Amino acid sequence: MNIVPLQPIAAQQFNATLGAQACVIAIYQKSTGLFMDLTANNVVIFTGVICRNADLLVRYAYLGFIGDLSFNDLQGSSDPDYTALGSRFQLVYLTPDDVTAI
Repeated sequence: MNIVPLQPIAAQQFNATLGAQACVIAIYQKSTGLFMDLTANNVVIFTGVICRNADLLVRYAYLGFIGDLSFNDLQGSSDPDYTALGSRFQLVYLTPDDVTAI
């Protein structure tokens, strides 16, 4: 499990290497919650997925992403919002072994 660094910004996009995959992650706040888009190795994995506490974001191996992503609330069980990204709410990359262990 690896923590993906985030900033408490309402809309952000950044590059990250996760499980040897060149990823572009976009995170953005809407009135209905925090959402994410994920591209890996120039292939769109998903767009517009709502971020919930402790839920897997990718979920399906057929999407072609190795591993998974999840937000964790370090102070309870609330769904993430941008104001506490990187502190209270952490985005973690889970290796395939981590996912199997869940």
